[in-house]
Formats: sequence, structure tokens, C-alpha cells
Amino acid sequence: MSNRRLKFWGWGFEDTLLTANEIALLEGNYAKRLNTSGFQATPAPKADEITLRKTRLDIPTSLQNICTTDHYERLLHSYGKSFFDSARAFARDFTNPPDVIALPKNEQDIIDVLDWCGRENAVAIPYGGGSSVVGGVEPPSGKYGDRPVVTIDLRNLNQVLEIDETSQSARIQGGTFGPALEAVLKTKGLTLRHLPQSFEFSTLGGWIVTRGGGHYATLYTHIDDLVESVRSITPVGVMESRRLPGSGAG
Repeated sequence: MSNRRLKFWGWGFEDTLLTANEIALLEGNYAKRLNTSGFQATPAPKADEITLRKTRLDIPTSLQNICTTDHYERLLHSYGKSFFDSARAFARDFTNPPDVIALPKNEQDIIDVLDWCGRENAVAIPYGGGSSVVGGVEPPSGKYGDRPVVTIDLRNLNQVLEIDETSQSARIQGGTFGPALEAVLKTKGLTLRHLPQSFEFSTLGGWIVTRGGGHYATLYTHIDDLVESVRSITPVGVMESRRLPGSGAG
């Protein structure tokens, strides 16, 4: 994944914006379709014009090197990427941000963060690319809204650890984004060939836990067709399945 910052209010990078001519073209088309004279364009929100509530958690000394309450990070992790999410962001509605963003670098970091969440009765939200359009990364409201929230961003767990060219399989960390994953496999003449619409801004872990579908692929279109084994860190321990192909026929 590039070091360029992602938009906290929509798809893509902060430095990728529509031009005035492109906006005018869209406005004209929408106005014609909706039989109205035009629209009043709302400028994209800026981080420094939004005030967030004070965090409800104090980061322990042992986790300060992997946890942050940075303003931009809390904005980025407040919403997914649906139209409804962007509409609320454009309305400057960030009334329910996560309190802390954890950026683990290894499995032990994840265990330590989950243990801390357990002690604090905090909600733990796993976060890959943040491309959810169904509220999957949004802090809860209602019944659980009074609990502090820790979003666990896996961006630092982004390595292809092993490639077996003979069996055409690989061991890959869950925070690896689609383009980076394919770039490494390509050096061995291989491809995962899983291409969801969110490919550029979503991660392998996110594909697996949501049973992602590759809309631009053929034949095998769901990620579970391509998974041999999964190792996950959970609040009650490590879960790991045996490393076997989905089918050994033939």
C-alpha cells in the first residue's frame, strides 16, 4: 500500500480529487436526470475543521508504541466506504469515532491489545482496508455505544511470508493489500487471481472474513475457493485450520 494518505470521507487517496470540470459535468447530468435546475456542491471535509470527542481510554505504557489517538487516524477509522458513510462524513458528522487505533506489528501485539480490551471492557474492531460498505468497521451505537472502542488496524501485517512454487501456494499476512500481494506473487510467475471491485483498497484478511467475491475474475470468484488454511488471533486464543487444499481430486 502506498504511503499516500487515504481519504477519511470516501474512496481513494486524499490527493485524488475530481476537477471543477468533472464536478460540473456530474452536476449537469444529475440535475437533468432529477429534473432540477442544479445543486449546491458541498466541499469535501477537512480534518482540521472537525472536532472529535475526547478519547475514553488511556493507553497503557506497554502499548504506547503501537497505539494512537491521532486525530486523522480516528477520523479514517470512523466509517467504511458506503454512500451513507460518505454522506455522513460530508455532513461533518463524526459523533461516534473510535477511541484508540491499534497498529500491531506481530501476533503478540494483537494478543496484548485484545487482552487490554478485555480488561477495559472495550469493543475491539478488526480493520483491514476499511472498504466495508455494510458498517463492518464502524464503532457500535445503541446498546454497546457507551463502551470505549479500539480499532485494530492490520496495515503493518502486510507481508507475503512464504511462496511454494511447486504447489502454487503462499502464506500471506492478513493486512496485505491486493496490489502489493499481486506484485510479490508476480515475481514468481504466480497470481492469486482474486479481483474484487475494492481490489486496490482492500486486504486479504478482509476478503477472507467476508467471503469476498472477485467480480472481475472467472470461474473461481470467491476467496474461499482459494484458501488452504487460516490462522487467526481471537480474544480467547489462536485458531488455526490444517493446511490443506480445498479439493485434492485428481
